[in-house]
Amino acid sequence: MLTSEHFTRDFPAQTWGRVLSKVKKAVVFMDDKCAESLHWNGGAAALLEAGARNVKQFSSFEACGENEPKAVFVVSALLKGRTVDVIKDIISLSHFQYCVVCTTVAHSVHLLANKVTAEMEGSPVFEQFEEKLCEWMGDMNYTAEVMHVPVVFAPVSQQLILMPAFSHLFPLLSPDLEEINATRPEKKRFGSLGDVDINSLPPELQIEIKSLTSALNAMFEAGATWAESFAVGPLSRIIAGVLANHPQAKHRRKTAPNKASIIFVDRTMDLTGAVGHHGDNLVEKILTVLQLLPGHVTDVKVDMLELTGLQRTPDSHTVLAPGCLAQTQSDASRALWEAMLTSKQKEAVMEVRRHLVEAASKEQLPIKMSMGRVTPEQLCSYAQLFRSSVAALESHCGVLQLALATAQTLRHPGLLRWDACLAFERLLQQALGDSDLPSVLRQLLTLMTSRGGAEGSSGSEEEEEARCGPDELLLLLVYLYSLAGEAQAAQDPDEEDEEVERLETELIGALTMAIRRETQLSPLVQKLTGCVSPEELTMEGVHSTIERVFEMLRGLSHTRDHLKKLQSVYTASDGVHQATYRPFLRQVLEEVLHPDRLECPDIEHMSGGLTDLLKTGFSMFMKVSRPHPSDHPLLFLFLVGGVTPSELRMIKEIVSTHKPGTQVLVLSTRLLRPTDIPQLLFATQRLVPDIGI
Repeated sequence: MLTSEHFTRDFPAQTWGRVLSKVKKAVVFMDDKCAESLHWNGGAAALLEAGARNVKQFSSFEACGENEPKAVFVVSALLKGRTVDVIKDIISLSHFQYCVVCTTVAHSVHLLANKVTAEMEGSPVFEQFEEKLCEWMGDMNYTAEVMHVPVVFAPVSQQLILMPAFSHLFPLLSPDLEEINATRPEKKRFGSLGDVDINSLPPELQIEIKSLTSALNAMFEAGATWAESFAVGPLSRIIAGVLANHPQAKHRRKTAPNKASIIFVDRTMDLTGAVGHHGDNLVEKILTVLQLLPGHVTDVKVDMLELTGLQRTPDSHTVLAPGCLAQTQSDASRALWEAMLTSKQKEAVMEVRRHLVEAASKEQLPIKMSMGRVTPEQLCSYAQLFRSSVAALESHCGVLQLALATAQTLRHPGLLRWDACLAFERLLQQALGDSDLPSVLRQLLTLMTSRGGAEGSSGSEEEEEARCGPDELLLLLVYLYSLAGEAQAAQDPDEEDEEVERLETELIGALTMAIRRETQLSPLVQKLTGCVSPEELTMEGVHSTIERVFEMLRGLSHTRDHLKKLQSVYTASDGVHQATYRPFLRQVLEEVLHPDRLECPDIEHMSGGLTDLLKTGFSMFMKVSRPHPSDHPLLFLFLVGGVTPSELRMIKEIVSTHKPGTQVLVLSTRLLRPTDIPQLLFATQRLVPDIGI
């Protein structure tokens, strides 16, 4: 029987193996998205060990000398537009005689991008590009190869595979539906997002979805696996349908020896869990407070100064390369990373200390044992013991980097804001069960006008760190609006709507003022406003931006309206127990793994072919049971728009409780930190993603 290990270990290694077979004596040019995938598949060391002479950024400002005749380009985009321009620029400035281009985008998607609908033999688009490469190199007798290699999978853990190339793919909201309908005749406009099909989407989003499903198809093809497709949410429904109708998938339905189920779930079905600070997870906090590695959306920079004799100066970070979380070289570091990712914070921190102590004991370093509470100072002092031995440093560098990431997070002042957000979220959660929406909005307005940062306010450094700035206020708004449908119904709905509208106007004004008062703009506010410094902000510009934010928030409050059974993610207080958040993913998995194999109307079966007829009255004439996600021992759960570390732990716990024999492998577009959600909601072109054309 095929296990999840094939997909997390063997398949990514096989796909990168095709690239590695081409890099001997070559200079490799790689874009950020492919570089992030490689980062979790052995890193640049894998290229150098395979014989690459150098690894460079995929940029028009890079080139090679006369003694470097071979180049390999690894790109995550179509061979059109900007990608072609950059390849041409690099070749024109170099002296290549042999060029290999590896693109993660399948030839069939290139045909779609070139508006070719007929089936064609061979790979004419790639063959034409090979001729262009020879032309740019200056001799048609030189060697050029173009190949499709789906190196888009980043196996972050035994349970999780990310696809960084699609990190900005995010489910659609009602304002997006209005944009789609604006281009259609009045009689052909869609009533809801659930009615939208792949052909009604803008070409850029169609190409993005076809690229994603092509990569998933390649994964299932390599594992000789037929995956029965299910979906929850409008965009997931489209993606599942495209995957199920892929020509190779239809063939595998009849011939594949291995069977699995894949459930696509729109992240917008539950943003409460994604922006909330309730998760008792160490990695969630590491991702939130430490800076991202340049060009990455998942991994962070770990300060390695503790392991050197260097003095901390303003320039020390430019002298020393940062560490990271992607530690796959040793069994110990892999085991520690898994524990950090799927354990509660206290347990994870204890594991970090245990691994440090074991490593130090193995190297016979003079470690002083302590059984009390783990402190960041203690972890740093243990890590510093390894400075005395280069061999010990090299042998345990994975564990040391993870330990330093833990210590730097535990003492980071940004955690004060995490605790402040958690307190306000709990306040809003309780208020929702006891009040109508206007009452809850008033509480949030009070927070914005007081705690949100009064001009000229002064307090201790600790109070300043805990202060809710614009980023935190936006998170609280998303948290509230994703739960808005759970509020008590008002006696007069019309009057409530008027009051909500009035309060939203006040909230827009308060948030506008909060942003205008900032002396330094956060990356999120910069992306929202398009301004780098406070001096560039205008009152009108900020106000207009926040109005668009509230338009999206209103759409967010209706994302579960179409569901029949899984409409609520909230349990109100009953006077004895406090109000609680019920994660949407938990409910989906409990439905899927229920021993009675209950049929949930909200988990829609999307596989093409004869089984689609079961949705009609055809099943009355046949004794055929409808496919169920629990039919097979291997279940893929694909979160469109991202998954949080807390959800990974929850998934693991639910599976072990309800159906231990089932293997559940999580796939997603990114590993989320709370601040990712406002960026994806308010500052991302969801309908027209940037595909480089």
